[in-house]
Amino acid sequence: MSQPSVVVFDVNETLSDLSQLAARFVDVGAPASMAQLWFAAVLRDGFAVSVSGGAKPFAEIGEENLRVLLPPAQPNRPVDDAVAHIMAGFAELVVHPDIAPGVHRLHEDGLRLVTLSNGARDVAEKLVADADIADCFEHLLSVEDVGVWKPDRRAYEHAATTCDVPLEEMLLVAVHPWDLDGAAKAGMQTAWLNRSEAHYPAVFTPPTHTIGSLEELPELLG
Repeated sequence: MSQPSVVVFDVNETLSDLSQLAARFVDVGAPASMAQLWFAAVLRDGFAVSVSGGAKPFAEIGEENLRVLLPPAQPNRPVDDAVAHIMAGFAELVVHPDIAPGVHRLHEDGLRLVTLSNGARDVAEKLVADADIADCFEHLLSVEDVGVWKPDRRAYEHAATTCDVPLEEMLLVAVHPWDLDGAAKAGMQTAWLNRSEAHYPAVFTPPTHTIGSLEELPELLG
């Protein structure tokens, strides 16, 4: 297997620490555990709409799912205000502690770095700028430019086309097995960022590498 020349990063949960959103749910009177339920519902509906040929922006699907989930929790403010408060939390997210050192090392090693998100580009732009790693990235890509969500093959092909390299020369770093499976089936190498020692589902293509921290990846890539 050839060494990758481009490392592609998923954004939500891989770079960004979504656990901070739990506090936003608590602010509006909902349980902190609803944050994980909500994010899973957004992915479910995003995949479903994309498969049926009508991909919608992450933010739109996120807002609509909040309007479904919040009323039974009896929020302490009007639902629209609660939705706005939670969605505004995306602008306040920070990267996981292992991200900045790992990104800097990969960049110093001469690898090309890009992001590929199911979310909006401006979210990734602020995230990497706040972490002082924006200069390490060549492109910040969003599936909104393609009209399909990952794990659709066309999303990964968009990254390869933009970077002008074959899919086989790219490596996707992600915390989500479904994302890694899609990338592997498209022909990419993969690295599962398993910070929580979770079980990797056997129904998905095994990752090329498994790491507990991004700081481990430069060593694996030699």
